[in-house]
Amino acid sequence: MKIVIYGATEIGCLLATEFFEDHDITIIDKEENRTEEFDKLDISFVQGSAADSRVLKSAGINDADVFIACTGYDEVNIVACLAVKKVSGIRTICFVSKSEYNNALLINNNTDYLNDFYIDYVIWPEELLTQELFRTVTVAHALDVENFADGKARLLEYKVKPDSVIVGKMVKDCGFTQDTIIVGIKRDDLLFIPNGLTEINADDKLIFMGTPHSLDILAGTFFHEKKQVKTAAIIGGGNVGFMLAQNLEALKIKTKIIEKDYDRCEFLSQELGKTIVINGDGTDLKLLSEEEIGECDVAISVTNNDERNLLCSLLVKQLGVKRVISRVSKVLNIPLFEKVGIDIAVSSKTSAINEVRNDIDETNVDILALVEQGEGEVLEIQLDEEFNGKYIKDLRFPAPAVVGIIQRHTGVVIPKGDTRLNFNDILIIFTKAENADKIKNYFKVM
Repeated sequence: MKIVIYGATEIGCLLATEFFEDHDITIIDKEENRTEEFDKLDISFVQGSAADSRVLKSAGINDADVFIACTGYDEVNIVACLAVKKVSGIRTICFVSKSEYNNALLINNNTDYLNDFYIDYVIWPEELLTQELFRTVTVAHALDVENFADGKARLLEYKVKPDSVIVGKMVKDCGFTQDTIIVGIKRDDLLFIPNGLTEINADDKLIFMGTPHSLDILAGTFFHEKKQVKTAAIIGGGNVGFMLAQNLEALKIKTKIIEKDYDRCEFLSQELGKTIVINGDGTDLKLLSEEEIGECDVAISVTNNDERNLLCSLLVKQLGVKRVISRVSKVLNIPLFEKVGIDIAVSSKTSAINEVRNDIDETNVDILALVEQGEGEVLEIQLDEEFNGKYIKDLRFPAPAVVGIIQRHTGVVIPKGDTRLNFNDILIIFTKAENADKIKNYFKVM
């Protein structure tokens, strides 16, 4: 596939890095925006603006399959996508950073208005980040939460505490709940697929798939999920903080939000009916203490500055908040945040990359989720007729992988070795990213 990316930004670089090995990548932007990171990749670079038809033709737009606009300017991205539609009509993906543009472009979903001059897919990274934060906040102590099969199945990731009863036990002896499968373990810097003889260590990150009910029981039994999240503090009242507060209000979670800008606080007070809005600085330890932030079940720092988020997170951690989640703008900063004690660090860019990967996938395989910053992948594969009647134990994957969930008609099955497969079953499979292509090809050639 030929992909043309407009914008030598961090997202542009992440996209190019993600896809250049399997696809033909061309970057369009001004030469001064070109960094050394792009020079390390086997890609083409065309200087200029994607709103210029001559530049688009130089980039081979007529032979391309997908155009992605991800400059730092919404208007530029929108105009570029419309120009591409006019020149070649290929699929366009447009990144935006403002809610008004995202809302205005939602008209694309109404087929009554579609014509040859529209944008196929609009990605608002802040909205994706909010959804990820909400899933994580509402499942206490989980490092990652993903929902599948219209909410009938779920992936959860937990960190094993040193005093956990499962430390030193083999997986087969842990007694995990019936409709739950452990599909991955992240130990130090290594992600791997465990088996029954794998021993659990302290500080391991365990990745489970199963039904929501079974995972709730698992959490309550092994990860101290006795009580649900009831109180939350949000530092930063921008788009992400505002949307997250709205979602938490809907679940009747008592929420406080701290925002420096007084005018923004007035807006938040008018729009949020139940959230306590505090005008102040999230780095002010005295303010945090007076507002009893340390008593909250979870604190989420979502300003648009990594350094401020890190400082705020460390302060609320010091005050005793049980779980601290921080927004990270620069993806490379995520390991740093986790190493200094932040429970969960998330990036809107990582969420956006996953969305793009899903969108451009050409086969019957969808990448439902990325785990551990892309080291693990959750694949969705619909079975052909040749798999009808086979058993899970008959599958001979060319690389380590686990079938965690079978989506069948309107329900789900948590498989065992003797589970029989049916034509049109949808398998939800966990594997390492480096092995994903091998697993996909297995289902193509069978």
